[in-house]
Amino acid sequence: MTAKPKPIEFKADPEALDRATWNAELRAMGEEHGFYQELGDEHTALFVKSGKTLIVTFENLDHVFEHGNRLPWGFDFVQQQGWSILGLMAHGWTWYRDDAVYKFFDKLKREKFFDQFDNVVFYGASMGAYGACAFSAACPGATIVAISPQATLDRDVASWETRYHKAWIRDYTTKYGYAPDQVSKAREVFIFYDPLEPLDAMHAALFRGKNITKLKCRFQGHRIASGLIQMGLLKKVVAGCVDGTLTRIEFYKMLRARRDLRRYLRELINRIPLERHPYLVAMLAERVLSQGAGPVFRRKLNAANQILEKNGITPPGQSGGKNK
Repeated sequence: MTAKPKPIEFKADPEALDRATWNAELRAMGEEHGFYQELGDEHTALFVKSGKTLIVTFENLDHVFEHGNRLPWGFDFVQQQGWSILGLMAHGWTWYRDDAVYKFFDKLKREKFFDQFDNVVFYGASMGAYGACAFSAACPGATIVAISPQATLDRDVASWETRYHKAWIRDYTTKYGYAPDQVSKAREVFIFYDPLEPLDAMHAALFRGKNITKLKCRFQGHRIASGLIQMGLLKKVVAGCVDGTLTRIEFYKMLRARRDLRRYLRELINRIPLERHPYLVAMLAERVLSQGAGPVFRRKLNAANQILEKNGITPPGQSGGKNK
């Protein structure tokens, strides 16, 4: 069995780096282990070669800089698996709509850059998920992991999209523009979204095809990626997509961990009609409060108990439990 390459790390303490020194460290890392390339004024690409699986990530450069280790998402995880990484970093909310980025991916395709890998996975969340879907067209046969993706921000197509005002001015009609069309030649496309989040659900509905697997993350909102991280699932999910073992059944089994995720439980209790289901609200609030404080759940419990008592129903936990 081939040994995994030794993980690559910053030579300096990432927490102590200022922006200029950080850029220099990234450039040095790229020049030593792959490449580091500035794509115009708004984007940067960092490639670190390790193994025959390549993860292509898309994210906001400011988020990367604010991150603990100041490297593209999952860099340490990818390195530990012995995989290579190509991180596309935007210097703002650009949605990667830039001629320099188009030319960069055109060049990678023309020079058969992706052919050196046995497996290529494009990954991103929100804006990054749009980028992963759109630019996957440069690598037919790739796998795509898209969390809460946008199909387009073109005002003629998605006039119902009321977020991301800063990016409306960008052109989504040219090369690598309409994400649902760009994924048509992908091997498999995993779309993670919350069907109860109207705008995200509308974007997800525009992705159609036999190669698309839509995985519903109810009561997770738009920030599904951070929820998966909190549950310790994101790396498992990505690994399953990489090795082809992730199925609907397996994913939904893993998602049972949300039962202990406060953010999920808060969203859930806020969506239960209090007047119609006060006992259910009270039971859920009692369960959460038994594990610690929670102002939202306390208010819901008090309101539910008032309705129950008004209707002559004994509230749950009234016999003297710790949350009475």
